[in-house]
Amino acid sequence: MNTSRIALAMGLLAIATWGQGHAQDAAGGCPMLPASTGLSWEYSQAGDADFCRALRADGSEAFGMYIAAKPAFEPKRGDREEESRIDGHEIHWYRTELAGKPDIVARETLVKAGPDRMAHIWIQAEDEQRLQQAIGAAEQLQFNPSQLSSN
Repeated sequence: MNTSRIALAMGLLAIATWGQGHAQDAAGGCPMLPASTGLSWEYSQAGDADFCRALRADGSEAFGMYIAAKPAFEPKRGDREEESRIDGHEIHWYRTELAGKPDIVARETLVKAGPDRMAHIWIQAEDEQRLQQAIGAAEQLQFNPSQLSSN
């Protein structure tokens, strides 16, 4: 084998290996979700909005996301809880309550997902530990504006 063929083979191997580390690259209009999170995307689209659910191996939702030009969620400063960072953006998680589910710990936030798009991310957890795990996974998201739909 000559040197150029070896270099080509090594390059292809590097690309294949990189792809395994990012097993949940953007599904439809969802952001990149590193394989280390153990989550996978469920994706659907409605008009010019993208709906993404990050699912655990057992099928339960770690967090959900609605990406659009103007999501309906409007944060209230008095509901601020955790500070965080997603894709280089400083954000706050906001406490929310679910009617009929007083034992669920829930948070919501907004993060810039592209030049003219915002992501409304929500978490509904059974306990504080699951909440922190979901926040940790959400902190690893990487938005790629060229992959986000803007119909």
